[in-house]
Order: sequence, then structure tokens, then C-alpha cells
Amino acid sequence: MKSVVIAVAAASALSLPLAAFSQTDPSLTRAQVRAELQQFEQAGYDPAKSDDATYPGDIQAAAARIPADSSTAYGGMPAGSSSSGSRAVVRPASTDEMKQIYFGGQ
Repeated sequence: MKSVVIAVAAASALSLPLAAFSQTDPSLTRAQVRAELQQFEQAGYDPAKSDDATYPGDIQAAAARIPADSSTAYGGMPAGSSSSGSRAVVRPASTDEMKQIYFGGQ
């Protein structure tokens, strides 16, 4: 009996966080997502040739070209910008730099 109570308590404790992921508002339908993607493609956005470094700028530029009074639009793009996705240039360390790292600059 004690093991049944422990099992029920463990199951309820583990299932409790799943309630945090539930959505209360209705999600988008597949047709709405396809319609929006077609709008972006007509505005010049090509999802096949975008990469992580240019994605935010490409999608925001296409969103700016879509008219705000479009009949299939269901939301807006937030104003503002972000700067993420830039790639760092990496080069191998020189011999002098390796000496500074491992031998304290000697």
C-alpha cells in the first residue's frame, strides 16, 4: 500500500510541470502558416537560401515589404532589432601567443 502511494505521488509530481507547457490560446492552423510563408516568399524572402547569420535581417526586410492591411495577416512583426548570429573569425594562435598562454608570456 505504501508503494502505491509513493508511485501516485511521484507520478503526479512528474506530470505537474507538463501543465506549464499547455497552451490556453488557440494555435495557428497549418493553412495560416502556409499563407504567411507565401506572403514572405512573394515579398522576396527565400527560406532555402538563408543562413543563421542573415536570417533576422532577411525576414525583417521581407516583413517590411508586406502591406500592413493584408487580408491574410494575423499579427505584426515587433518593432526593434537584435544583433545575434554573427560569426566569430577564428585563426590559429601563433607560436608567441601559445608561449604567452602556456608559459606566462616568457
